[in-house]
Amino acid sequence: MVILFSQAGSSTRRKMLSSVQNPRFLLIQCRRSKPFHNRYHQYPKSIHATSQVQSVSTSLPTSQIQKIQKSILSREKTARQFAEEFLNRLRLTEPHVKSFLHVSQTVLNEADEIDRKIDRNEDVGPLAGVLVAVKDNICTADMPSTAGSKILENYRPPFDATAVRKLKEGGAIIVGKTNLDEFGMGSTTEGSAYQVTANPWNLECVPGGSSGGSAAAVSARQCVVSLGSDTGGSVRQPASFCGVVGLKPTYGRVSRYGLVAYASSLDVIGCFGSSVADAGILLQAICGHDKLDATSSKREVNDFTSQFVAKDIFESQPLKGLRVGVISETLGDGVDQEVVSSIRGAISHLEELGCIVTEVSLPSFSLGLPAYYVLASSESSSNLSRYDGVRYGNQIVSDELSSLYGGSRANGFGPEVKRRILMGTYALSAGYYDAYYKRAQQVRTVVQKSFKAALDEHDILISPAAPSAAYKIGEKKNDPLAMYAGDIMTVNVNLAGLPALVLPCGFVKNGTASLPVGFQMIGAAFDEEKLLRVGHIFEQTLEGCSFIPPLIADEFKC
Repeated sequence: MVILFSQAGSSTRRKMLSSVQNPRFLLIQCRRSKPFHNRYHQYPKSIHATSQVQSVSTSLPTSQIQKIQKSILSREKTARQFAEEFLNRLRLTEPHVKSFLHVSQTVLNEADEIDRKIDRNEDVGPLAGVLVAVKDNICTADMPSTAGSKILENYRPPFDATAVRKLKEGGAIIVGKTNLDEFGMGSTTEGSAYQVTANPWNLECVPGGSSGGSAAAVSARQCVVSLGSDTGGSVRQPASFCGVVGLKPTYGRVSRYGLVAYASSLDVIGCFGSSVADAGILLQAICGHDKLDATSSKREVNDFTSQFVAKDIFESQPLKGLRVGVISETLGDGVDQEVVSSIRGAISHLEELGCIVTEVSLPSFSLGLPAYYVLASSESSSNLSRYDGVRYGNQIVSDELSSLYGGSRANGFGPEVKRRILMGTYALSAGYYDAYYKRAQQVRTVVQKSFKAALDEHDILISPAAPSAAYKIGEKKNDPLAMYAGDIMTVNVNLAGLPALVLPCGFVKNGTASLPVGFQMIGAAFDEEKLLRVGHIFEQTLEGCSFIPPLIADEFKC
């Protein structure tokens, strides 16, 4: 880190560009791979002992998508009845949670059309009747797409993003657009220009970010599934904070066409669901090559749904022989001890399922965070240059062109966006390009190689999804460096372009209540199928925990 940023022009700039130089998160605990269970055998073999379970049904997560499909095709229940159920819950919870920036007015009409097609025995698609929320930086032709920014207020794209188009072709109903940190720059959803979203588990806490609205909407069961975007953890960290499943696919697996660009080499559209099966089914619907996105992969897409088998046909150790590597740098100082306990409980559960768990060190792990913020800020300064009030974005009234540009951007962008544009512009400037951007790209290569080496020896790697559970609204809003530090667990995965799955595994105490904790599984490139298989088996065998937030707990009681 000292080497990477040794040529900063001033102490202030050096502090901004290094983002976080906090070694207490990043202690290298082990240089060799060694058996993990020997070190932590003293911890309970079940995560239930460290969890504060809500007094609701503890039935295992089931696929809401499959349930809806089965019900409407058998005519046991209509698509309109499902739509009304979710819309009623949305109306009751939205004043408290504030997940949505826009709610569609055509949901019931679209549900009625699905019912009519079923009556006519027409094909309705694999997502028929499924209410999907879409993060507001993903373009929708029939709804606003503001990216959480005043500079795009009231903007309605003339097209659907490829992912949205595929959802509609599959029969899904887009219920609305969800709140986010402006242009995806943030970790709390407090950076939205419109409203602050609350965590359904504790309305005084943040839902995470930048896809906090999408995560909160699934957690509060305001929709079935949702789309988010993940540049440095913006799907996975909110999934952990809100107690839902979050899936970040491999870079290139899902088309970015129609995703408002933040950092183009890092941005990925991801999925939220209340079960692994739902997240996987949603990914199945939106992935695949797209000629409109030059970075879209032509690799064949397997049938992810084949991994979602019933629990009653599992073997006694369904994951026997699976090699799991625990990243040692992620369980050291700076990580909340209750989070560590939950992760260790999850590790014990994986061992019970037959996994061979060893500890693995990634010495380059500490370099990922500052390199990420140099690269992401640099790319954002370039991508957001188009919003000048002339080419894109709302325009102020001015007699001079320079004042029009400056005034439109000053009024349209929030403080965090301005901060990152300034950081990125400085990093790309003529005198500092080699010192910052070039070195950050070199670090990125080192990170990619270290992950490849680790995944050559292990089937999956695991870590916490975040150093802590959700924290209070406003707690870190005025401390950008502390907020950036929260991305330490996730940014390396984006630098390496790998897939990752986060699913809830336990709770931490928060006063008299509890907040969920998620753990992250990282796989080899384009190996989402393995992550979904392991995640599905993990959640289906994890008995005793219910990840239904107190806000709606009464509705789901036994």
